[in-house]
Amino acid sequence: MTTALFNILLTAAAFIAAFLFTGWLRRFALARNLLDVPNARSSHELPTPRGGGVAIVLVVLVGLPLLWWQGGMAATVLAALAGAGGLVALVGWLDDQGHVAARWRLLVHFAAAIWGLVWLGGFPPLLLAGQVVDLSWLGQGLAVLYLVWLLNLYNFMDGIDGIAGIEAITVCGGGVLLGWLFFGADWSAYLSLAQPALLLAAATAGFLLWNFPRARIFMGDAGSGFVGLLLGLLSLQAGWLAPELFWGWGILLGVFVVDATLTLLRRLLRRERVYEAHRSHAYQHAARHHGSHIPISLTVAAINLIWLLPLAALVVLGHLDGLAGIILAWTPLVILARTGVKS
Repeated sequence: MTTALFNILLTAAAFIAAFLFTGWLRRFALARNLLDVPNARSSHELPTPRGGGVAIVLVVLVGLPLLWWQGGMAATVLAALAGAGGLVALVGWLDDQGHVAARWRLLVHFAAAIWGLVWLGGFPPLLLAGQVVDLSWLGQGLAVLYLVWLLNLYNFMDGIDGIAGIEAITVCGGGVLLGWLFFGADWSAYLSLAQPALLLAAATAGFLLWNFPRARIFMGDAGSGFVGLLLGLLSLQAGWLAPELFWGWGILLGVFVVDATLTLLRRLLRRERVYEAHRSHAYQHAARHHGSHIPISLTVAAINLIWLLPLAALVVLGHLDGLAGIILAWTPLVILARTGVKS
């Protein structure tokens, strides 16, 4: 079996398996009364089953060893993605079933981030003003914080129908396209990243059919933390393949990073308890303003594909400096997020 055919079959199987398993999880949650009941901080109005992201987790964790077995992914990458992702998903699942204290969740998050970072080889060198810069131990520390923040902000941003799934699919798809633009005919150099990215996108798409346009089941902490961490690890892996690609993936993640970071800073300045649930994200303000989740989630897709992806492509193709690209791409998002909160 050729590599291309194997990837097509695995991607299709991941999509179908995630769709079917999410449906089973929904029936299971309804039977066990595992429902997310709306409260003053919720963006939904009806009790809704939770934990659907477990389907994404299990499908990806089964698919990753198959990719390694097929020969398109190194054992170190398998250990990084499956080990770190599985650990975060486990503590998220336990939290979905009951309650795990925030300090213990955070400890596991840091352990998973360090695990993944070690297996990937640490933080890749950055390309700054045309020069490759190795940040050494500072870079390793920043990378751990980056991964922990990304997996947590993904949970924070998973607050309206479809938004988390759409973000994952468009970022993964955009990341794969960036690799094709950079490597051209030498696609084999990018397979170790493209294959797990496509696997994650396919599994998330299978779940998304149950979560958008109307959520019949939520992703839950297990799924959102898993997806957020894998996106972070894939972006670091991209940086090892080519420094330009790390900037490209960073640009693609802009909507979630900007909204969550600004919201965190705003809550810190107000001396609010940042670990408590709330409805103060810009996307939540926008959803209430429009009276619907659908236009907001679709707007995220449009921003990713029409604004962020072209700028990321310019960086990857060498027409725009990476740091300048991040600033250019994220500045309108900052303005949009601030405007959305004030509206």
